[in-house]
Amino acid sequence: MLGLQLSAKVGAVFALVFAAVCLWFALDGFNSPAGMDPEPISGGRAFAGFWAFLTVVGFAIAWLSWKLGK
Repeated sequence: MLGLQLSAKVGAVFALVFAAVCLWFALDGFNSPAGMDPEPISGGRAFAGFWAFLTVVGFAIAWLSWKLGK
């Protein structure tokens, strides 16, 4: 063990950073060029949906960690 403990507020900040990065990937995937073949676009939509899900998870963890840290 490293013996390092993070406070709940620091964990919430890290979760917010994680959620922001996931949101950036999701928006990038949803804004992919529309003039492409349908097959890569469907894969891109699934990619963006996965990152959108991770964004929601990151924000939920941040909110929960912040609430429990009070």
